[in-house]
Amino acid sequence: MPEFQRPRGTRDFGPEEMAKRRFVESNMRETASTFGFGEVMTPTFESTDLFIARSGEDIVNEMYAFEDKGGRNIALRPELTASVMRFYVNEMQSLPKPVKVFYFGNMFRYERPQAGRYREFFQFGAELIGAPSIEADAEVIALAMQSIKSLGMDDAVVRIGHLSILQSLFEDIGVPENQQVACRRLIDKQDYDGLKNLLAEISIDNSETLIQIIKIKGGKDAIAQAQELTSAGEDGFTYLADLLNRLEAYGFSNCTVDFGVARGLDYYTGMVFEIDAPSLGAEKQICGGGAYKLADLFGGQEVNSTGYAFGFDRIMLALENSGVEVPSQKLDAYILPIGDSARTAATEILMKLRNAGISSDMDLMGRNMSKAMKYANNIGSQKVIIIGQKELDEKSVTVRDMESGEQELVPISKILDYNFK
Repeated sequence: MPEFQRPRGTRDFGPEEMAKRRFVESNMRETASTFGFGEVMTPTFESTDLFIARSGEDIVNEMYAFEDKGGRNIALRPELTASVMRFYVNEMQSLPKPVKVFYFGNMFRYERPQAGRYREFFQFGAELIGAPSIEADAEVIALAMQSIKSLGMDDAVVRIGHLSILQSLFEDIGVPENQQVACRRLIDKQDYDGLKNLLAEISIDNSETLIQIIKIKGGKDAIAQAQELTSAGEDGFTYLADLLNRLEAYGFSNCTVDFGVARGLDYYTGMVFEIDAPSLGAEKQICGGGAYKLADLFGGQEVNSTGYAFGFDRIMLALENSGVEVPSQKLDAYILPIGDSARTAATEILMKLRNAGISSDMDLMGRNMSKAMKYANNIGSQKVIIIGQKELDEKSVTVRDMESGEQELVPISKILDYNFK
């Protein structure tokens, strides 16, 4: 028989890992809902042209793109912002503004797998469409930060920049418009030597101030420090100061200004931000986002939008590295019938517990007491309910606490009153 392996860059998740992932996912969904965001879902595949329109022809080399049986060019989605904005343009433009949506799903990119990066991966994201820029920016960053806070990841750091400042600095030193995207991408990668070389190639030798500013990080003092170096980008500096004030009102006073956050994607237009988890080391980014305009590119009316996407797999790794305990699958009760005469009563009790929302299972293998207890411990059952002839005669069950080892006799009629949690 042939031995089949999972495709490179993909993973299998067992019950214990899935329980942890669903816990984190549910927590993030609940947080988004408390902020007034509603969930949307879009197709797993879209027209390849949708992603080309958003990111350019080169994106095809990074996607699972193919021609379907009808001759249509189709691609598995490499991200969800384009799909959500296509959905907005097609069906949600007439909704009252702002439109606040979140999503969770699997994405696909044909790239070299490495630690924490896969060809099939998962994102949790949100988009706020149609609100004034600073209001939307503050709300979206606050949602992203609250999502992390609610998971207990206290060491996460948000870094915020503004592309208008970079734009002004480029114009100030004479960077041609057709080279600005390439410069932004080098800044985003913190490739300062590469940036210097590119600027030298296009005969720009007054880049010292630009290099100094993109290395500045800090709080409001960072804004003042940058302003001392340049008179360019004043509107962007003022915007960031106002944004920090608003985030303080949300309860997030530890936000960092980082003028080197450039987000190398072409469609960002204003504020940009990234969230880092220090426990991940050099590859510490778990979230990226910012303000953008895409609706008009997809045939809709131009509208302010701000969004982000969390790398869900990166979050799971960061939680593990940070020592944050994520609940795994636990069984409230495991029922052990001793002898065939107890099995009918055990089944009736099993369904009573399940109907009451108490997670429970029953021995289906006819194990003896020793093996059944070992199995119950291995699957993480909190309690074991033992039903033998003695218990049947007394119309009771013996409940054993697997942590303390204590046992007590509980009348079957009061089984639902027992605390199984």
